[in-house]
Amino acid sequence: MTNSTLGIYMSDIILASSSRYRASLLSRLGLTFTTFIPNIDETALLGETPVATAERLSLTKALEISQKHLNVPVIGADQVAELDGQPINKPDSFEEAYSQLTRQSGEKVLFHSGLAVVMHNEKGLVNQYSCVNTTSVTFKPLNDAQIRSYLSLEDSLDCAGSFKVEGLGISLFESVENNDPTSLMGLPMIDLCKILRKFSINIP
Repeated sequence: MTNSTLGIYMSDIILASSSRYRASLLSRLGLTFTTFIPNIDETALLGETPVATAERLSLTKALEISQKHLNVPVIGADQVAELDGQPINKPDSFEEAYSQLTRQSGEKVLFHSGLAVVMHNEKGLVNQYSCVNTTSVTFKPLNDAQIRSYLSLEDSLDCAGSFKVEGLGISLFESVENNDPTSLMGLPMIDLCKILRKFSINIP
């Protein structure tokens, strides 16, 4: 149920994301939520580190939606992959995905998952929390045949780093180091539960 005149949404939370993976993760909590797609420029700023980009974009997404829909916490999230200090974006084509996996072969890649939760009311910003959870992934040495075989079996063009950890992409890894298994999927749920409690939303 919604009240579009007042901008008040009768749900526990709003997810400011177009990602079906994040929506699937959030649904695990059993909360009522509505999804809205933020309209922001996701280009990194000049000189901005991948960690800073992930946090800024997650916060910007949440703020953009929260100002339109009052009195409900809004979740924003963004993930930036990093190899040797340089960001890795979502691939635009098979060729770019092949190039990314070739570069990542045998390397350690950092995946920075930014998370923000904000809420506005009629008087302005009420609460704002943000953080970044980083996962370190070491890729196996991959040859041409392995990379092409993987890309032919799984469409991963909508994923930074050109793989799907929840699918066959896990077979590309030598090891994964993190403190939250959901972080690599783009929404660090342990951090999210902690932040939602600050908004008096208790998770069983």
